[in-house]
Amino acid sequence: MSETAPSLLPEHVAIIMDGNGRWAKQRGLPRIMGHRRGVEAVRETVRTAGECGLKYLTLFAFSSENWRRPQSEVSDLLGLLKAFIRRDLAELHKENVRVRVIGDRVGLKDDIRALLEEAEQTTRDNTALTLIIAFNYGARDEIARAAASLARDVAEGRIDVSAITPEAISARLDTAGIPDPDLIIRTSGEERLSNFLLWQAAYSEFLFIPDYWPDFNRQTLVAAIDQYMTRDRRFGGLSTQVAMAGA
Repeated sequence: MSETAPSLLPEHVAIIMDGNGRWAKQRGLPRIMGHRRGVEAVRETVRTAGECGLKYLTLFAFSSENWRRPQSEVSDLLGLLKAFIRRDLAELHKENVRVRVIGDRVGLKDDIRALLEEAEQTTRDNTALTLIIAFNYGARDEIARAAASLARDVAEGRIDVSAITPEAISARLDTAGIPDPDLIIRTSGEERLSNFLLWQAAYSEFLFIPDYWPDFNRQTLVAAIDQYMTRDRRFGGLSTQVAMAGA
């Protein structure tokens, strides 16, 4: 990773982990083998993120739309999530990683909800990398839940309509207290957000790479961060160079 501009290191990287099934199909393997190899890529990515000095890493693990997949595949995915948390939670805790889960927990089975809560509670005081797992997550649902929460407060007289600001909405999202992602990466060559962090992505940089998620590794993440560090983020204003020239 480039050492020329450490101040430009992204604070928060979010990843849409796509292509497990296609990775397996290319190799004549069942889809579950792609998902299993994807878990290994998760482990390596979390380690690399910590080593690179990232503060936040969000992984799109299971969308609210994924329930539409065949029941056998849903069961496989849930089983891998359970195995990852049970196997890796102690190591994450040892490495001072804080786990946070975003997404709708209403309707989740008790064992899944308890496992997610255990991961959060066990690591809540850790201060290194924050690993955000988006599970049963959909951005439109998240925004709708935030809007409903504000609407209830207005209806019950706790706040005035004028208090509904972008900041107030952000504070009701699942990601409250987490900075917006500086960089969003999607693997497998697809170039869309797929209902992921729609509100938070307002000024994010995007990087779409052809690699399937199981092939994502340390070098891939480091190269993505290096590319991010070459970009000129203006947030609707002038570039640093233009602003300095006009000063």
